[in-house]
Amino acid sequence: MAVRHRLIKASPARVWEVLSDGTRYAEWVVGTESSRPVSGQWPQQGAAIGYKVRLGPFRVGNETVVRRCQEGSVLELEAAAGVLGTARIAIELREWGEHCLVIVDEHPLQGAGGTLHNVGFEALIQLRHRAMLARLARCCEDGSVDGEPSRGRSGREHRSGGEGIAHA
Repeated sequence: MAVRHRLIKASPARVWEVLSDGTRYAEWVVGTESSRPVSGQWPQQGAAIGYKVRLGPFRVGNETVVRRCQEGSVLELEAAAGVLGTARIAIELREWGEHCLVIVDEHPLQGAGGTLHNVGFEALIQLRHRAMLARLARCCEDGSVDGEPSRGRSGREHRSGGEGIAHA
């Protein structure tokens, strides 16, 4: 199981604001080029967002579904990764003084990802999580005041750079 944490110099409310905006998913999820709501009201249980991953000249679409949500503190997602199957990604927010400790816990659920899961695969997930948490920190620490909009919050499909492996 890949578990990683990062102290983000923003309040838990500010971090939750970013996580709970499905149009910003592509800003912080490594490898995701664009995201858009598919069903439900993100991040309520059962809500889904679709996203695209760019692999060279090709774009592959996948979907992430909210499986558990505790407003302001816990977001558990099931992310589809094409032929690799699905993965459970749990994101926990903890108040840490005036900042937020973000803990990400990920493991494969279904498909080839579970079969291929080994120490090398864990190392790749750890690298992706390091980049993902750095991107999330940039989204939350960008100088916006809690509760005020920041860049990329237009309600339209958001596009971001597509580096790395995709899914939450």
